[in-house]
Amino acid sequence: MRVRVLFFGVLKEILGGEDEVLELGQGARVGDLAALYEGRVGPQKDLIQCMAIAVNREYAKAENPLHDGDEVALLPPVSGGLR
Repeated sequence: MRVRVLFFGVLKEILGGEDEVLELGQGARVGDLAALYEGRVGPQKDLIQCMAIAVNREYAKAENPLHDGDEVALLPPVSGGLR
């Protein structure tokens, strides 16, 4: 199955773009996708462990299944603001 993955915040820099199309096996879940990106970000894997994930603009849990054509957004925590 194919899903489109959108990167937000610092993930755009770390992963080198705004999005990508990913091939996953049938039965893949949100947690499987998160684990894949955990391996790709190397020493910043803690970032993946604390981010929110949305599937088709709805927040999703690790156990949620993915389907062909889904749009998955990786939303890292936001820091900063006024002092």
